Amino acid sequence: MKTIAIGVGKNENIIQACHIFKEKHPKTNLKLIYRDEDLVHAVLDNKIHGVVRGSLPASNIMKKLKEIYPNITRATYINGDKYEFLLSPVGIDEGKSVEDKLSIVKNCISFYKKLGKTPKIAVLAEGRKDDFGRGEEVSKSITDSDKLTRLIQENTNEEVKNYYILVEKAIKDNCNIIVAPNGRVGNIIFRTLVLLNSWPSYGAITFGMDKIYIDTSRDQSIDGYVRSLTLANTTDDF
Repeated sequence: MKTIAIGVGKNENIIQACHIFKEKHPKTNLKLIYRDEDLVHAVLDNKIHGVVRGSLPASNIMKKLKEIYPNITRATYINGDKYEFLLSPVGIDEGKSVEDKLSIVKNCISFYKKLGKTPKIAVLAEGRKDDFGRGEEVSKSITDSDKLTRLIQENTNEEVKNYYILVEKAIKDNCNIIVAPNGRVGNIIFRTLVLLNSWPSYGAITFGMDKIYIDTSRDQSIDGYVRSLTLANTTDDF
């Protein structure tokens, strides 16, 4: 029997999600975790198949996990009737360099290939190409996005395009890997699409560790937590 650990914080949607999940998957055991340190221990427990952060705070958990797995990255998996894509970086302290984002892209490519799907990559920036010169941060973001697009072309054989700030066009073109300029922007895109407009998210898949770990928002809906539990239950290897 599989065992999935899930963190229980202040959002009681977790409890209702667990009841719904158990009705659909009675053969999977759920272990409720109430403390940050116990969730980290669950990640290291070989008897536990997968871990879902649930509504416990992220900062302490991610700090401790990165001490054990220094190269972990996250990508939110949005999958519904109209759209399916990985969005990354989404952690506010992730994706700080072009090299970090290249590593993220490679992990996302590997994920889709394991699903038997063809990656289509969109790189984003904090402005249009002709916005270069409108501030140091904007210009650097545009330069970095061009560099990242070139590195992806040189290091993979996958389709990639720099959409700059036009995230809406990247989604319309059915790109299934969307690379935000940094984790702060990615987090805002996630909150706008998932928490405000209810796009179906399965949580953030964590790469670079030997345990299935699904990172979730503390503000997620009941259905959102059910999807995260389902992903942890059905995916054996990222």
